[in-house]
Amino acid sequence: MKLLDVKAVLDRDADIQQTDCDCVVLKELDDNSTRYAILSHRWGTEVGYEEMTELMKMEGRKRDKIRQRDGYQKIIKSCEQAMKDNYEWLWIDTCCIDKKSSSELSEAINSMYQWYRNAQVCYAYLHDVDGSTFPTQRNNNKFRESNGWPEWFVRGWTLQELIAPKQVEFFNKDWVLIGSKRRLGPTLQAITGIPFQVLRDGLASKRLSVAQIMSWAADRKTTRVEDRAYSLLGLFGVNMPMLYGEGSKAFRRLQLEIIRESNDHSIFAWNPRVLRLGSVLATSPRDFQDCHHIKKVEFDEFTGKLTDYIEENKLGSPSSKSKFLRADITIRRKRRVHQRKLAALRDAAHSQQLGTFSVSNAGIQVWLPVIPSGRNHLRAILACSDIFGHLVTIDLVSSASSFDRIFCTTDVPKTYPEFKTLYLTHQGANEGLREFTLDDNTASYHGFTRCGTFPREFTGNTVSLSSLTNDLILVVYADDDVRSFFAVGLGYCLGQGWVHITCDENSAAQREDWKDFSRRVYNRMWNARAEHARSMPKRREEGGYGCHSDNFIKHAHLPRSIYAARVVWGRWEMDNFKLMIDVEQCPGSCAGPCRWTATANDRHGLDMPGLMKTDFHSYRLKVDGWWVWFDECSGQKIALGDYGDYFSGKFKRDGNIYEDMRALGINATDPAYCPVASRISDSGYAPHHTENQNDFYVIRYGRYKRLLLSQPKGFLLPANEHFVMLLKALSTRLAGKHLVIAVIQSLDVRRAGDTERKQRDVGRVSSLGTGIGQRQPLHGTSHPDAVVQSCKSASLAKRASLCT
Repeated sequence: MKLLDVKAVLDRDADIQQTDCDCVVLKELDDNSTRYAILSHRWGTEVGYEEMTELMKMEGRKRDKIRQRDGYQKIIKSCEQAMKDNYEWLWIDTCCIDKKSSSELSEAINSMYQWYRNAQVCYAYLHDVDGSTFPTQRNNNKFRESNGWPEWFVRGWTLQELIAPKQVEFFNKDWVLIGSKRRLGPTLQAITGIPFQVLRDGLASKRLSVAQIMSWAADRKTTRVEDRAYSLLGLFGVNMPMLYGEGSKAFRRLQLEIIRESNDHSIFAWNPRVLRLGSVLATSPRDFQDCHHIKKVEFDEFTGKLTDYIEENKLGSPSSKSKFLRADITIRRKRRVHQRKLAALRDAAHSQQLGTFSVSNAGIQVWLPVIPSGRNHLRAILACSDIFGHLVTIDLVSSASSFDRIFCTTDVPKTYPEFKTLYLTHQGANEGLREFTLDDNTASYHGFTRCGTFPREFTGNTVSLSSLTNDLILVVYADDDVRSFFAVGLGYCLGQGWVHITCDENSAAQREDWKDFSRRVYNRMWNARAEHARSMPKRREEGGYGCHSDNFIKHAHLPRSIYAARVVWGRWEMDNFKLMIDVEQCPGSCAGPCRWTATANDRHGLDMPGLMKTDFHSYRLKVDGWWVWFDECSGQKIALGDYGDYFSGKFKRDGNIYEDMRALGINATDPAYCPVASRISDSGYAPHHTENQNDFYVIRYGRYKRLLLSQPKGFLLPANEHFVMLLKALSTRLAGKHLVIAVIQSLDVRRAGDTERKQRDVGRVSSLGTGIGQRQPLHGTSHPDAVVQSCKSASLAKRASLCT
């Protein structure tokens, strides 16, 4: 290791102008034979290796700036303290490691626990303590960002720096000694959760489980995600290469290294705050937060513990309520069988297989006693115990050739455990997870916002549920005045994703907190999850162009209000799901939740402001690379944004969105509302004898018929969030109407006959439009029902239904 020469550093600083430029302040020494002090601290504006070694070769002004840093003053004060304590050498992580050398950095990280353990004294510098005594009471006002204690106690690297050294001395910001590890033992135990015996005598002084050690790091933070794993290497006596950039995979690698070195089952005993399905390995030390009291059960003790577990839970034992109670011979026979079963399990528990792990790409191979608990489900019994001395169990579900960890399972039958060889999943990704993506932006238009989720939290708009378990999560919404709640339940049951919506039916005088509402609704939905799964509508596929992906709408009136909550459900590739949640004005004559209503969206169509149901008609043309179908409409003057009634190719205009915007004082020239230019692609070749044939684009009709457009230009209504909110604001006047969402402007149009030899001029076409047409009552909550295409002297129109 490279150590600072304390005297050389202080002499150089005392006479910086006269010191030789070749002055050496760092020297390579053996940590086992050298007496040295070591510093533990929270990083700030530090001085690096190159700056420390090249300081005398720098230009004066640059050198002075470095010497003014807090990090440099920390080095000088540490050296002064070491000199006072008669130590010639000092190690500080900021300036004693050449971090440009990956090999040196890797060696330092893998050796750091040993270096701190071999130091004669560790100086722990608490930069945020200004008092002359060590803080023995939590102070959330002063140490708000660090759980009420000095920041040093929540950093990841300082955990090993507290445990490893034999002697730790604490200094305040002015380098006044305020205590030592031995004298402050009870207080340090209360702050860190580390037993005083370990603080005093080290890790070897107490039989510790992997889960216990992990729990000490659960609330600690590091600047780099990888360091949450790297900072724990020495505590577990393992080594591994540093791969900065791997992110959370580092912690998975750490656990696999521990498994290769240890047979401690407690590494599987973690219990996350956010329940999830998949790997039996934890995602971070935080998953071990509640594992302070998890103890390793030695394998010679496991036999007795397993027998106690079977007896306490009455697994496989004769029932006192048996109908054979009066038949003594039957009872005696059952007891003999019971004793034989217990004897067989005790013999199996003594097998060396119980303490043998192996890791491969197939999973972590273990040999455990398990209790089958339904189709593909097992409850595995681990050789570790909780605070009450009971054996810890984990639930598993079969996924292909391995077993995933789960946290929601059915009741376990009272059957005997049996030892089995299992392959436990240790990879992060899992095929059993399905994503539910929520779009609830428009719900806020009427004052409703998401106030929470239950029983677990998730951030953003995507939540993963297990397709292998009966998973369920609620998303709860409330209006600004909290006069109304409604909850959307997302679940998976019977191999089917499902969604259900329910409202708060309590009277205004019986108002409850949203969390109480969530618990009540969760229990109700959980009990009815199979019914909700069976009631979900089935997906429909249609071949050919414009293949449909079904969407379904459910509506529920909110009691004591003029609003209804509405959810649109769609299933997409890989069995993942998308939901749109909205609130609309409702006359209150409905009874909700109503049944599902089906609609469909053109998967291969244009990007439109809302959910569209497309009708397919005669003519087709490529717009922005998508096939768009048209009806022919002649003699009509229609503009982008027009709305009105449409029937049999005839459009009756009632108004225009852009005119309404100006009347409402909305800036129609805002880029968010401006029409979007689209590219028209040729769908065939113009007849060879047509003049300027390269200027014409072809619209097909049937196998031979063609319509020729001269230099067409397309314009679409924007499909962004702002425009969707605009349509919602105008939904009252647009309800039941058709809306022109696209136009195609052309200099000229010519009709080709049944063959390319036949040609007829039909005059000029100003514009062609595409849109949606109403075929059924309004389904949506934020947009009008329909859109058509427009033209002047001749046109083609595409129709579809806008559903949300």
